[in-house]
Amino acid sequence: MPRVALVHDWLTGMRGGEKCLDRLCRLFPDAPLATMFHARGQLPPSIENRVIQTSWLQYLPAWSHYYRYLLPLFPAAARWRLAECDVVFSLSHCVAKAAKPQAAIPHVCYCFTPMRYAWHMKEQYFGGRRSWLRDRLLMRLRDWDRRTSDRVTHFIAISQTVRRRIRECYDRDSVVIYPPVDVDFYTPAAVPRDDYYLVVSAFAPYKRIDLAVAACTRLGRRLVVIGTGQDAKRLRALAGPTIQFLGWQSDEAIRDHFRRCRALLFPGEEDFGIVPLEAQACGAPVIAYGRGGATETVRPNTGLLFEDQSVAGMIDAITKFESNTDQFDAVAARAWAETFSNQRFDREISSYIDDVLGERQPLKRAA
Repeated sequence: MPRVALVHDWLTGMRGGEKCLDRLCRLFPDAPLATMFHARGQLPPSIENRVIQTSWLQYLPAWSHYYRYLLPLFPAAARWRLAECDVVFSLSHCVAKAAKPQAAIPHVCYCFTPMRYAWHMKEQYFGGRRSWLRDRLLMRLRDWDRRTSDRVTHFIAISQTVRRRIRECYDRDSVVIYPPVDVDFYTPAAVPRDDYYLVVSAFAPYKRIDLAVAACTRLGRRLVVIGTGQDAKRLRALAGPTIQFLGWQSDEAIRDHFRRCRALLFPGEEDFGIVPLEAQACGAPVIAYGRGGATETVRPNTGLLFEDQSVAGMIDAITKFESNTDQFDAVAARAWAETFSNQRFDREISSYIDDVLGERQPLKRAA
């Protein structure tokens, strides 16, 4: 088995990126792991029970309450002393890809996206207000992000959407290996569908949960919202009496809601989006914004894509869904989700690493 050194942006909770890391940790149980921050006890044993190296930012007092505001310091902190290995494997949406391997050691980056704050989603993160200082900082981050992409010998993109971004931002080609979906856990059940819609998401502005909350409030439809995050106060202020916030829930509770909801609402533009596939694995239809990863994970007989990312567009999508429910096939949704299984991911990642170690040649820059 090859000696692998893993690098991940930060370890503060179990979301989509950490589900990918979990599979890598199972594939390579002895691999050391480098990261910016580690909130102990927030992750499964497959991740926690290994040597974890953090950056110096870990030693700042109460960092978990404000670590997002430390963004300007990330480039200075992303300097790990990596263990001797055959290959460095980073999982990155921010700084992990900046890990610098020893000379001649391949560095494979599983890229969730080039740094969103600096490239594609500045408005969604920071709003429309102009700030000379912020723009200058983001320009420097973008330059650093592009420059450190040269430390990667092989890029893997999580979707065709991200593959295009890697080409645009780094002038590099990549292959696509879709993230894993635990279809052995997320399964249908012989329970009736209820009349509520469902959102399962971190409360970040770019997720556009506000569209689902506002649309269901106006339509008088029940909506169950599972998640937490910095946008919670604003979302609660938008909500009418038909909206129920449950906070974050266990995987078992989320699975139960996938099995019983009328449909999952997914109004943001995501790099990939594991949640819609987990819902489909449970036989639930998905109503998603027709940009980004959802265009690769939602099919006409498993869900509905809408083009107008607004409250009116969300309302129109829900209305259209309710008038055409017969076109959605729970069996087809389950079969489609199964093609993204954990086992498929493990095979494709293992095969790719074997190929890299066999050739030891970096992918060329995009033509």
